[in-house]
Amino acid sequence: MKYLAEYRNLEETKKVLDEIHNITKHEWNIMEICGGQTHGLVKNGILELLPEKVRMIHGPGCPVCVTPLNLIDKAIDLLEKGVIVCSFGDMIRVPGSKKSLLEAKALGGDLRILYSPLEAVAVAKENPTKEVVFFAVGFETTAPANALSVLHAEKEGVTNYSILASHVLVPPAMEAILDDEFCTIDAFLGAGHVCAIMGTEEYEPLVTKYKIPIVVTGFEPLDLVQGIYMAVKQLEENRFELENQYARVVKKEGNVAAKNVINQVFEIGTREWRGIGEIPNSGYVIKSKYKNYDAEAKFNISHIKVPENSSCIAGEILRGIKKPAECAQFGKACNPSNPLGAPMVSSEGACAAYYHFSII
Repeated sequence: MKYLAEYRNLEETKKVLDEIHNITKHEWNIMEICGGQTHGLVKNGILELLPEKVRMIHGPGCPVCVTPLNLIDKAIDLLEKGVIVCSFGDMIRVPGSKKSLLEAKALGGDLRILYSPLEAVAVAKENPTKEVVFFAVGFETTAPANALSVLHAEKEGVTNYSILASHVLVPPAMEAILDDEFCTIDAFLGAGHVCAIMGTEEYEPLVTKYKIPIVVTGFEPLDLVQGIYMAVKQLEENRFELENQYARVVKKEGNVAAKNVINQVFEIGTREWRGIGEIPNSGYVIKSKYKNYDAEAKFNISHIKVPENSSCIAGEILRGIKKPAECAQFGKACNPSNPLGAPMVSSEGACAAYYHFSII
């Protein structure tokens, strides 16, 4: 596949790592936003190959990890009321306050694991006497498909379909991290998949306001070390700019058609993040025009609120304050078979990466 094998080239990756060692004179903390980048860094052993002065801090870029506990409880409540709930597979084992979606399915709930929200619209057409809800979780990357499912349902006259939406946005989360009194971040690696949809323009104000380098980066080993090199080079030269390492995929304007679909169905509003709390203007909410497709309003479940698990330090991990191995429950009470929080069970969670690849 073009633009894949080249970015797994070990010799080229080593050359860039050597350059990072050559130019690093000071200590720097760099946060990679995306959970996919975290897994790439951990499973390829890149964390151990970087200079000691370059410390990678794992950010809140795992959509499953930042989905609030009460939203999972809302989905489970729908299951228990006889609603057909459809979801991507990565959400089904994430614990709610009492059980996971998978456990609710085992107790008789009609949970369907799908690859696309458009499949959920088809399920609704096939089951006209049942209500069907798609658990629409994600960052900007998955928002176009979820919005398209609403437009498709409207066009097809499907009235028994709705989405339980929890779409969060990356730039407001970065700003919240930078405003945190405990923040030690010197530079960011931007999330390549998000920028493939949204473009890079919305990161320029952050660079200017906080005087911090942001390098939009891909996910393969060479992508990651190139992104780190570009960030360290800026820091050592006392520069702060927005750079695009992932130019083979990401364009400044992003995917205009995808953004237009998002803007038809969603508008920006306040969203709650697991372990972090509410961040103003940090997510998408369904426009009033499409309120009939808003599961929270349709089933009157907005009142469901539950506290986070006090034994799980997901919030501190997602904000980059602590790393997984610093959690007293890591690998003990909390493991992939019995996760206390989403970062241990998600395919992009930092705790899962550390557990599976034995990073202590």
